[in-house]
Amino acid sequence: MKLSQRVRISILLLGDIVALYAALIAALYLRYGSDFADQFVSNHLRPFTFIFPIWLLVFYVAGLYDPRRLRNNIDFAKTLSLTLAVNAFITIALFYLVPAFGIAPKTNLFLFIVILVIVESWWRRSFNVRLSFRDGLVKILLLDRSPRAGEIDTELKNPHLGYTVVAWPERGWEGGLASDIQKLVERHDVNLVVVPAKLKHDAVTRRALYELLTTGVEILDLPAFYETVFRKIPLADIDESWFVDHHLGRHDFYDDLKRAGEFLAALCLGLVLLPIELLIALGVKISSPGPVFIRQTRVGKQNRPFTLYKFRSMKALAADGSAETNGAAWTKAKDDRTTFFGKFLRASHLDELPQLLNILRNELSFVGPRPERPELVKVIEGDVPYYDIRHLVKPGITGWAQINYRYGASVDDAYSKLEYDLYYLKNRSLIMDVAIILKTLKSFFINQK
Repeated sequence: MKLSQRVRISILLLGDIVALYAALIAALYLRYGSDFADQFVSNHLRPFTFIFPIWLLVFYVAGLYDPRRLRNNIDFAKTLSLTLAVNAFITIALFYLVPAFGIAPKTNLFLFIVILVIVESWWRRSFNVRLSFRDGLVKILLLDRSPRAGEIDTELKNPHLGYTVVAWPERGWEGGLASDIQKLVERHDVNLVVVPAKLKHDAVTRRALYELLTTGVEILDLPAFYETVFRKIPLADIDESWFVDHHLGRHDFYDDLKRAGEFLAALCLGLVLLPIELLIALGVKISSPGPVFIRQTRVGKQNRPFTLYKFRSMKALAADGSAETNGAAWTKAKDDRTTFFGKFLRASHLDELPQLLNILRNELSFVGPRPERPELVKVIEGDVPYYDIRHLVKPGITGWAQINYRYGASVDDAYSKLEYDLYYLKNRSLIMDVAIILKTLKSFFINQK
């Protein structure tokens, strides 16, 4: 039986309340063992019962009870993470600034927050999949006949994202369909209309879409919805105005914060991993003749060239110790120039360790678009539109394109990877960077195809 929106939100609210009290009880049990019940009733029940409505209110203000936002995507993860952090700060402040509570639980509060983050994240993701998606799919009117629209229609046949295409007109949108929009929306009970970006400039269509907005129907252009579904930007459906609207290079506060954190992390990792780096250097030297390090010129932020350092993983075929006898070449997943020891280094990504020096020198980031050779950049820029926009930020050791796409071995691959890089430039944040790093680390333990 299909649940109403009010019932689904009530279930979600009840689940949040259960998660709050369950996390508190679990924290007290870990701290006090069999005495947790006495601690719960006598010292913790009243102050936490006062604080929990504040948590729920912050959830509401952040939009976590809005059915349109209950999707397991990067935006929801960022909102939930920020909300949990704000609530944790408020809770800590109240306990230490309001003496009336009578307790200042340092360890208990820490355990509670850690457990709640785990429980609430699991509960919210489970709710999104099992209730919101299956029982309340967003119904889409897809008014586009481009190949990207076809990709969307195919992808959404599996309702894992919480959407379903209920209407996709066989004839293209040529302006005569504007009068039929309202009928299609009413006939199929549509919640979301996806249109080609160019239609925003058509006065008749724009008016019809505006009237839909006043009835509560959401309107998105194809690039925006394609981004939601595939987590990349469709190059074929954007123009210069898209870049002007989204200000891809303006994340000054986060970029400064990221720089400080990465400098400290690179310095600590460099010192901790120094013994491993010495062993790798010895292995490179013994396994094949040539230098231990490869120094390659790469294109960095604002098109500035810099020298990238790596442990040599290929045979030293050129005078400079590199494997390139005829200039820069595309990287291949399986390259016959790779040495036996180099295969291990590349599979484990340990050949990248010297790039910690590039991070210390502010030439490279842990996360960002992968830097390319200047010779290859010239070739790519001639065939791939907007490629130079990726140089708005520092390149990275790993990136969104690296974890979502195979090795780049052609201009076509560069085109596809740029779609992921643009998504990263538009959405980069602490949560996204941490997710990319964790997924990169996970790949170390999984056999690569």
